Amino acid sequence: MTKLEKYYNKFNEEKRLTRRHGQVEFITSMKYIHECIGDRKCVKILDIGAGTGRYSVALAEEGHDVTAVELVKYNLGILKSKNSTVKAMQGNAMKLSKLQDDTFDITLLFGPMYHLFGFEDKLKAMNEAKRVTKPGGKILVAYCMNEYSILTYGFKQNHIKEVVKAGKVTKDFHCLPEKEDLYDYVRVEDIDKIRKAADLDRIKLISADGQADLMRPVLNAMDEETFNLFVEYHLATCERQELVGAGAHTVDILEKRL
Repeated sequence: MTKLEKYYNKFNEEKRLTRRHGQVEFITSMKYIHECIGDRKCVKILDIGAGTGRYSVALAEEGHDVTAVELVKYNLGILKSKNSTVKAMQGNAMKLSKLQDDTFDITLLFGPMYHLFGFEDKLKAMNEAKRVTKPGGKILVAYCMNEYSILTYGFKQNHIKEVVKAGKVTKDFHCLPEKEDLYDYVRVEDIDKIRKAADLDRIKLISADGQADLMRPVLNAMDEETFNLFVEYHLATCERQELVGAGAHTVDILEKRL
C-alpha cells in the first residue's frame, strides 16, 4: 500500500466537501462545470481522481453520462457503494489506457495534480486528460496553491523555521516538496507552464475557494444568512486574478482545440 493510499484510508474525503469551507469549493466548482455543460441535457463527463464521487454522483444524478477513475481502492469502494449510474474504475491519471481518445465532452482533473510531484508527472496527467477529451471539449484542472501552504502549515501551524532550515522552500518561499510528502503546491506561473506545454487554450483561471479554507473557524461560526453572503461574495470575486493565487485551490478551465 502506498503512502497516498494509507492517507486516504484514514482521511475522511467523503465529509470534506460537506463542511462549510468545502461547500464553498463544491458550489464554485459546480457553477463552472455547469457553465461548460451549458444547455445540454446529457454530456459525457470523465472525473479523474474522483475520490468518493462527490462530483461524479451529483453530475450523474443530473442525467449526465459519467465515468469516474480513482486510484485509491478505499475511496473507490465508497463511490461504488452509492449505487449511482456512475461507471467507476480504478486507474492512474498518468495512464488512462482503458479509455479511448476523443471520448468525453468534459474532463475533470480535480485530485491528481495535488499529489503528482514535479512538472513531468503533472504534464503526463494533463496530456492523458487531453487525449481522452473530444476536440472542442473542456478540461477543468484543480491545483493546491503554494501561498496557502506557506501561510497554514508554515506560519499558522508554526513549521516555517523547520522547513526553511530543511531547505524545503526557496528563498522566495516556493515550496519544494519531495515524493515522500503527500501534496505538491504550485503558483500561477507553474499552472501556466503546464497548460502551455500541453498546448491547451485557457477559458478561465478561477479560485475554487478563495479564503474559505483559511477562515474555517470564522465560516463555522457564521449564521446561515451570513454564510450565504460569503458564498455570494466569493462567486462574485473568484475570477479576479489578483486573488486567484491566494486561495487554497485553483481551477484552470481549458479547451481542447478543434
